[in-house]
Amino acid sequence: MTAVLNTTPDHTCDVLIIGGGPAGSTLATLLARRGRQVTMIEKAHHPRFHIGESLLPANVSLFDDLGVRAEVEAIGMPKWGVEFVSPDHDHRSFLEFGDALDKSMPYAWQVRRADLDEILFRNAAKSGAKALEGHRARNVEFDAEGATVNVESDDGQRKTWRCLYVIDATGRDTLLANKLKSKKKHPDHASSAIFGHFRNAKRLEGKLEGNISILWYPHGWFWFIPLADGTTSVGAVCWPHYLKSRDKPLVGFFRDTIALCPELADRLKDATLVDDLVHATGNYSYTGSHCAGERYAMLGDAFAFIDPVFSSGVYLAMQSAYAALPLVEASLDKHPSSCTVERAAFERFMRAGPKEFSWFIFRVTNPTMREFFMAPQNPLRMQEALLTVLAGDIYGSTRFRGPLNAFKSLYWLVSLAHPRRTWQAWRRRQHHLRAAEVAAA
Repeated sequence: MTAVLNTTPDHTCDVLIIGGGPAGSTLATLLARRGRQVTMIEKAHHPRFHIGESLLPANVSLFDDLGVRAEVEAIGMPKWGVEFVSPDHDHRSFLEFGDALDKSMPYAWQVRRADLDEILFRNAAKSGAKALEGHRARNVEFDAEGATVNVESDDGQRKTWRCLYVIDATGRDTLLANKLKSKKKHPDHASSAIFGHFRNAKRLEGKLEGNISILWYPHGWFWFIPLADGTTSVGAVCWPHYLKSRDKPLVGFFRDTIALCPELADRLKDATLVDDLVHATGNYSYTGSHCAGERYAMLGDAFAFIDPVFSSGVYLAMQSAYAALPLVEASLDKHPSSCTVERAAFERFMRAGPKEFSWFIFRVTNPTMREFFMAPQNPLRMQEALLTVLAGDIYGSTRFRGPLNAFKSLYWLVSLAHPRRTWQAWRRRQHHLRAAEVAAA
């Protein structure tokens, strides 16, 4: 990992941020506001396609702080809550964020990520960061004083950047985790996804139109995300071995998968697939052995990625930028003792968020959890605590831990009261995890 490079760099800065998505753009803005010399490089050109279009109410205060709320609201479809649809129930269940413990965060938005990411990227440039598009980091080498990064631009030119600190905000490219061999598949979860966008999908009516819908089907769950431009994002999250069983073109396979969910098939019966285009991504849940070193930190998905069922990706990415700020500044100011403290705090923070959501993610297809979502009740304010987590309000002052622990205790009690169902669900999960390992081999 350590090398001494004596060549004269083409460019210098305090912090080089690799990746111009929500995490990188947020930190670039924060650092530039504090007078740091920060350069952010993005391999693509904005606007560029990205999946992950559903935001959380806790995102709103971050947009306020960055000064972009009005721009985000202008491109967004208001999202007041979540709809759950189960093949085992005749009714649909609706939960609203306004019923969480903190009633001041009642809504978020569904957004085109191409638009959102460009807003955040341009805002970083307005704040004083040097923001470069069409620049890809090819190699990073660290030494005792900082780092040298080889960067290739769209026209094929290669330049070197010399910096004191490197931020990996490359998302699922996981640049530094791959280099340091710190990335590993998540041991308790395995998911793949197929997704596309539809025109003329049948939506909910009135205030509910912008709600995200979660629809279960035999191989996992679907998302149904209405966007402000009239299109609807639809994706099937499934076990990797199901995706690998495909024996026809992806579009046909996607349509066959949709047919497994009658409610969704009905909503899409008059819809058309935009550009006849379907995307697929393989086994994508992973984590890392660490997320920071002496001269680097990994933000958001560059460190860990979990199942998107509760729309936590953008929020966790942006929050990781805020959490990294004290660590980066301590390093730039050369305060060794502060660096040690801040690095430990950052490591704890980066694991806490995914862990909070993962407890629910790992159980979302479990019949007991499905019953809870389909028949929500609020003894001891348990439903309010659940909605607090689903809204992303996990880092503030809201006291949700007691009611949430009560919810988890009730989950275990109900599971124990139905031993056969619980045992069968556990066996199915273990079977799928083993099959995912085989599929990945």
